[in-house]
Amino acid sequence: MARFHLIPLVAALLLTAAVTTSAQPNGPKNPQGPKDPQGPKDPQGPKDKDPKVVKCNTGIDVKNIYCRGKQASCPTRCPQSCTMDCDNTCKPVCVCDRPGACGDPRFIGGDGNSFYFHGRKDRDFCIVSDSDLHINAHFIGKRGPSMNRDFTWIQAIAVLFGEHRLYIGARKTAAWDDDTDHLEISFDGEFVHLPEADGAEWKSLYVPTLKISRTKTVNTVMIELKGRFKIIANVVPITKDDSRIHNYGVTSDDCLAHLDLAFKFDVLTRNVHGVVGQTYRPDYVNKFDVRKKMSVLGGENSYSTSSLFSADCAVAQFGRGERAAELISDLADVKCASGMDGPGVVCKK
Repeated sequence: MARFHLIPLVAALLLTAAVTTSAQPNGPKNPQGPKDPQGPKDPQGPKDKDPKVVKCNTGIDVKNIYCRGKQASCPTRCPQSCTMDCDNTCKPVCVCDRPGACGDPRFIGGDGNSFYFHGRKDRDFCIVSDSDLHINAHFIGKRGPSMNRDFTWIQAIAVLFGEHRLYIGARKTAAWDDDTDHLEISFDGEFVHLPEADGAEWKSLYVPTLKISRTKTVNTVMIELKGRFKIIANVVPITKDDSRIHNYGVTSDDCLAHLDLAFKFDVLTRNVHGVVGQTYRPDYVNKFDVRKKMSVLGGENSYSTSSLFSADCAVAQFGRGERAAELISDLADVKCASGMDGPGVVCKK
């Protein structure tokens, strides 16, 4: 059975609303979202805040009855980026400890190995591509004065399933405010309104198995397509300390808000591909150098797509063939995050 392990890609969320479908394959016109109308506030970037408090809801969807209603503060190593493990430990878990992608794209594959995928700023790459599920990521970035490549982060993802298109992105923001929601979500081209309340939930009238819920008042949501996948998305900034230590060069007009992600897949076929998807294949062979602290996945051209909502990367499987009996069982959770040492996005299970 699939379960979340822990990358910052987790926990329980909810609120009700309806959405009108009008498929627009190109998605939101501006994948980086609207600019912060308040303008710059602190040239040094966002200041550190008190640890975020997370909790499990009290509903029957929390399988572990001992976890219902429990709350806790995020660990010191991820004070603003954690969720409650409401199925097992009843404790807070850093989003980047789950399978998915975090920070300067650090990925954790379905085989349990962590690796970096740098990608390129202002480009889109396929993360998972299966016969009826496709996930792309939009990368933003910045190049330090002594760097020969970009620091990169995942700003948004597009999830394609059936004839539907789901967008989850972090709005471009000058100065970070923990009390302001920096998430932007749309489904089939229509804005998804999710009230700013812990546990708020949105459900689609046209896809009743699709649910989006908040695990905190703002900036963290869980997206679930029942029987298919769960995605936890958490918007985080680059703090002034991160920028100073790693020479990211955060400026007063952009705190580089990005997504930390955790994935949990219930069904995948043996032909699944993509940066993370390929690591779930039964015939996948890990060719990374085990002597390295963190391996780097190359081959950008194989995963590059023409746009965020296009399933045209070289390894794309979306729409190719029927969902056969060749399904993978016992799928692991995957989390993805940006590494603080700047090598790229990382996903792990």
